[in-house]
Amino acid sequence: MALLEKVRVLDLTNVLAGPFCCYQLAQLGAEVIKVELPKTGDLARQLGADAELNRNLMGASFLAQNAGKRSLTLNLKHDDGKEIFRRLVATADVVVENFRPGVMQRLGLGYEELRNSKSNLIFCAISGFGQDGPLKNNPAYDQIVQGLSGVMSITGDRDSAPLRVGYPVADTVGGITAAFAIAAALFRRERSGQGEFIDVSMLEATIATMGWAVSNWLIAGVAPQPMGNDNMTASPSGAFKCKDGLVNIAANEQSQFVTLCKLIDREDLLANPRFADRDERKRFRQELKQEIEKALTAKPAEEWSVLFNEHGVPAGEVLSIPEVLEHPQVIERRMIKRFATAPGVDRDIATVRAGFRLASGDPAASIPPPPLGADTEQILLELGYDLETIAQLRSAQTI
Repeated sequence: MALLEKVRVLDLTNVLAGPFCCYQLAQLGAEVIKVELPKTGDLARQLGADAELNRNLMGASFLAQNAGKRSLTLNLKHDDGKEIFRRLVATADVVVENFRPGVMQRLGLGYEELRNSKSNLIFCAISGFGQDGPLKNNPAYDQIVQGLSGVMSITGDRDSAPLRVGYPVADTVGGITAAFAIAAALFRRERSGQGEFIDVSMLEATIATMGWAVSNWLIAGVAPQPMGNDNMTASPSGAFKCKDGLVNIAANEQSQFVTLCKLIDREDLLANPRFADRDERKRFRQELKQEIEKALTAKPAEEWSVLFNEHGVPAGEVLSIPEVLEHPQVIERRMIKRFATAPGVDRDIATVRAGFRLASGDPAASIPPPPLGADTEQILLELGYDLETIAQLRSAQTI
């Protein structure tokens, strides 16, 4: 039995944070029904690097986080659309939305209203800044949150910072946070029968992940500075040039530093007073880095990585996305889920799975991402609508 088997989730979300949240739930066995606007659907259907997929409303951005879901098109501004949604809520366990605060209430479909249809409903609202506060009505995009959260201020080096993280980290963290909160609420409901309203702020979710950066200021009164590829807590710890690229080294302990110097045939560094102990090495990190890189240029990064790890010095090459997806570690762990056939797409689909494995059966989406409205008729039939009524709803553009 999957962890979330027999849990029904209504996914009203768009683009990334919400869809990513519901994708995690789908991989754990929840039945996720994606409720989309007729004709256009989730904006992510039009986003991605392949223009043809975008035109077909199956953009790569949509495919990345919507496997395992069914698609129902529904206009929630129509009275009949609202009635369909309320009937659907009565069969569901969780509703997830990422509209601006107040939108669902104005539609008459807020948490308090929907509890009339399902008393122990779990309702998760994902927004940029939360349901209250002075920024609550601001539009929220990942880059805006990255800037406001302080992430950009410590990304890059003294010359390049502030710098945006190279993927939508705030959206992704917001989605993971929402999935975690929903799972916790489901657990409590099993014991108490109590529903919940969950208010997820992308800004707060992002700040919550910045542990050392935030605590150094809150506790030690030291404002973090951008340090590029260097690790402020130790030296040598960061990215170092090799014969063919970069290798990350984290020789954070004295014994690891000693071993590193021996492996690169630079034991003379151990006798240098500037590098004698941890604090001195941090003071003279750039000088130490230059000395280490003189030795590292003799071999490629992969060779150094293998050698260092064999002797207990943490290290790893700096890889590109294509390179890591072909790495034996990723392949053996079956990180990529492939669908040989996917409706509405003219090729195989590969998606990234969850970041953990289970002894009882690894998380994975059971079906490929759905074409827009692919399951509308079947879901309405399950709710008790007949074919004639469904045809009328389609004619009225309610579905």
